[in-house]
Amino acid sequence: MASQTNASLPENQQLATYRIVKKISSGGFSIVYLAQDENGNSVAIKEYMPASLAQRKPGEFSPYVAPENLNTYRIGLKCFFEEGRALASIYHPNIVRVLNFFRANDTVYMVMHYESGRSLQEHVLRNRSKEQKDVLSERFIRRVFAQVMNGLREVHSNRLLHLDVKPANVYLRMDGTPILLDFGAARQTLQRDHSKTYPMYTPGFAAPELYKRDAELGPWTDVYSIGACIYACMSGLPPQESDHRLKDDKMPQVLKAFRGLYSNQLISMVERCLRLNSLERPQTVFAVQKELVNNVPERPEFTFTERTGARVRHFRERVTRFMKDHNITWF
Repeated sequence: MASQTNASLPENQQLATYRIVKKISSGGFSIVYLAQDENGNSVAIKEYMPASLAQRKPGEFSPYVAPENLNTYRIGLKCFFEEGRALASIYHPNIVRVLNFFRANDTVYMVMHYESGRSLQEHVLRNRSKEQKDVLSERFIRRVFAQVMNGLREVHSNRLLHLDVKPANVYLRMDGTPILLDFGAARQTLQRDHSKTYPMYTPGFAAPELYKRDAELGPWTDVYSIGACIYACMSGLPPQESDHRLKDDKMPQVLKAFRGLYSNQLISMVERCLRLNSLERPQTVFAVQKELVNNVPERPEFTFTERTGARVRHFRERVTRFMKDHNITWF
């Protein structure tokens, strides 16, 4: 079945003890709503609605699932429910807080704490539009990702993987502290259905093992995505897709262009996180976090002239790459 956009639930629709205010976002796997609970508190509700398996037309509440897709749909639904149950047991300042999860309309809903702010993706795009050559500062990157990895370590300690770490899934509160959103474990379960192909990964941020059937996944898979996110904060663009890199890897050369804009230590760390061979990457998030926090350059590594030259070179390379890849949708 081709992927399509499913109709969202209407505004003011009552869903258990919640009232739908509006749709926040939708993708190939789920729809997210802003809602209010019975006390008037704002919450975010994520609805399991894989577009490759289920169809819902305007005015309908339950999706239609073709008989040949029903088994796979139910497997994904079960995993989504179990994921909600597991996340509800995690209380961490850098992980989205799951308040409730329930079944309705032949699907599952995950209720999460709602906070004002914006995604890291939005933050990157806003800064990229200001013509900054190095999009976000190294200081910002180190501060935010040290906290992101605090949350990711908590996830891994609970025997879970995120599997969809990307700037769109890192949310910055109003005070600048980050929280991880939208886990992809249930998505990965659907992708592993041998009878069909479901592109559930995010190009540029997905490790090469996510493109393969029955590949061994682990913390190192999320480590790749962390490296890809940091690269996006540096460049304003996603990295080259890992399946393309297997044929013609441009990333080592691209990373060299950042010398003079970011410390050698940060560039080296990103390069190691983005290794195509999972055994060559840091095997734990803690190893990456320790390096990010402890190995901070005490003083600038480059002269003003070197940094200015690097900014000019990098700007030219970004323009060239953007003109070549202008038809690629960001994230």
